Amino acid sequence: MSTRGQTSPLRNLRQKCGGSCTSDDDLPEIKLITQPINGLHYIRNRLRPPKSRTGIYYSTDWDKSALVSNFQKRGWLQVPSFNGEWNFYWACTQNCRYIFGIDHPYRMRSDQVINHFPNSIELSRKDLLIKNIKRYRKDLERRGDPLAQSHPPDTKLGIGGTRYKHLDIIPMTFVLPSDYQMFVEVFHRNPASTWIVKPCSKSQGVGIYLVNKLSKLKKFAYDARTFYPQINRDTCVISKYIDNPLLIGGKKFDLRLFVLVTTFNPLKAYLYKEGFCRFCTEKYDETEIDNVFMHLTNVSIQKTNQEYNSIHGGKWPLQNLWLYLDSLRGEGVSDMLWSRITATIRHSLDAVAPVMANDRHCFEVYGYDIIIDNNLKPWLIEINTSPSMHSTTTNDRMLKSRLIDNVLDVVVPPNCMPNEHWDKTPNPELLKNFTVLMPISQSKPEEQAPVRRKGRLSKKKKSKSTAASSAVCSSTPPPAEGETKIKRSNKIVKQ
Repeated sequence: MSTRGQTSPLRNLRQKCGGSCTSDDDLPEIKLITQPINGLHYIRNRLRPPKSRTGIYYSTDWDKSALVSNFQKRGWLQVPSFNGEWNFYWACTQNCRYIFGIDHPYRMRSDQVINHFPNSIELSRKDLLIKNIKRYRKDLERRGDPLAQSHPPDTKLGIGGTRYKHLDIIPMTFVLPSDYQMFVEVFHRNPASTWIVKPCSKSQGVGIYLVNKLSKLKKFAYDARTFYPQINRDTCVISKYIDNPLLIGGKKFDLRLFVLVTTFNPLKAYLYKEGFCRFCTEKYDETEIDNVFMHLTNVSIQKTNQEYNSIHGGKWPLQNLWLYLDSLRGEGVSDMLWSRITATIRHSLDAVAPVMANDRHCFEVYGYDIIIDNNLKPWLIEINTSPSMHSTTTNDRMLKSRLIDNVLDVVVPPNCMPNEHWDKTPNPELLKNFTVLMPISQSKPEEQAPVRRKGRLSKKKKSKSTAASSAVCSSTPPPAEGETKIKRSNKIVKQ
């Protein structure tokens, strides 16, 4: 049976949805797997490891230097993805779903590994993530877990809008149009509040807008009154807008962090110690809800503004943020914030672990988007299963190249071929910039031990750099070469 003249239903997925629910990268011309199946003989040949294999063969759907350079540095050889001769496949989510599809007799060998879990959409699609977190909270409540402690009934709830003390990791969120009536009841309690609407199946800031009036949601009000199912109904999530974000230089920003998960049962997750802050190009003003350049931090949106600086790309290394916070709000504040962020990420992974299809051939690198409010509380905004490997600056390229190099050290057994029977427990020295996301203590959920980050300054050096970091606080970030300026200022203080 030939499929040469047929068109795969996945080819126009990007154009139909206006974006991808699992990726924040610009999709290249990806060759989707449409391998013709020649019956049982083909399946048996696929399951047999190739003879006289002398090295590791890789395939990739993304022609990015951070990926290809690390593969070539290890001496791996590139092969096409559609013939199944690869050992390591950095695939797009569409091809991964094809491989694990129940209607395709495509079976992976024991020496093959791929960079997505079969149903990773449970974590990346916004409405499914909300559903999993709410179920996670209810399960902890039924078991009487200390993590599910709640505030007294007369307590005034904050921006999160939930009664939980330790599980308030996402703003109050509803799924439209199914939860429209519940949203209206909450909205009438505080009519002056602002909410943000996000499509569930899009990324890169496509279709996101802010509302402060119910008249802007007439479409969802009509759909909520419809009792018959609609196949093409547009599903969105509406969340309480974080209107008191932490500002630097008057501009709003969020964090992009990278999390590696090698298995969900048992959960083995690692948080990358490096990351970056993504800044808006215009100063924040909560009254102008229609200006996306001061509210949305997506690079795909900010680079269309005339104020966008292509030199620094509107990004700050995390090291600059830690130095800024410690100098402005006191020593140790950054460690406290980092422990809160790790707890938030661990909660999100624990919420989806029971429903994830844990395949031994899989691993995944997630891109977490986290925003910090003025009280230094982190809020989980979005999770991407294909974080962008596109480099906008030199520092960005170096960071992502180190990330991929570290990922390969963890997911591939040292000095041997990929093996599905490997327990995926690397030697501690191979973790390098990764820190293990440990289970959250149930007895003392509030006392989280701060995780030591790479490159932290000693007490003597930190006291000497306080004056230098104050100069960074007074300037409007991000600087063209933020990291370089901090190092130079430290040298001046030493002199």
